[in-house]
Amino acid sequence: MIITQKKPIEEVMAMVGDAKTVAIVGCNSCATACQTGGQPQIDELTKVLEAAGKKVVATTICDYCCMNLGVKSKMKAINAANPDVVVCMSCGDGVQCVAKNANNKPVYPSNNTMYLGEAVRFGVWEESCRFCGQCVLGSTGAICPITQCAKSLVNGPCGGQKNGKCEVNPENPCAWIKIYERLNATGELDKLSKTREDKGYGDFAYPRTISLRGK
Repeated sequence: MIITQKKPIEEVMAMVGDAKTVAIVGCNSCATACQTGGQPQIDELTKVLEAAGKKVVATTICDYCCMNLGVKSKMKAINAANPDVVVCMSCGDGVQCVAKNANNKPVYPSNNTMYLGEAVRFGVWEESCRFCGQCVLGSTGAICPITQCAKSLVNGPCGGQKNGKCEVNPENPCAWIKIYERLNATGELDKLSKTREDKGYGDFAYPRTISLRGK
């Protein structure tokens, strides 16, 4: 799940600026789960905008703001309302997808996109993946050292851990101790002796496109 947090409303209002008419697009997937882009949040933002003298001329919720075909369909009603600006209540990818279908109207984000996270319980999400593109989970006990280790070390712990806790953030357990314990439990400790290459971030040219069509 893509974890998002609401921007301060002052920041959103500053982006909207002098616009008189506004449309709002929510996301029925991750943002709804994070309570940053579902119908209650759309209603809340509508009240704030209208209290500030803006007219909300249209609202919609896309099933997934990152799915272009679905967004294109939902944006027909938004574009027909011809707002001065559009506020998108989704992750950053969703904002960009909505902007592609907004008939050259300004599109502003109401959220900050935080990370790919795991829902550990209702309303609590832990960062679990950093989209690095070179997954090492098969050799680290399915615990991500890029995300779980504050220094993103790929070949074992630093010398700074104390009592099993990270020296950067003592509230967090050392990722490599967790990896050791998991590999020990699964009978795969031999994997610790295998050297993993440092992350080759220079191998990527952004932005990337992945196609199942082979082109």
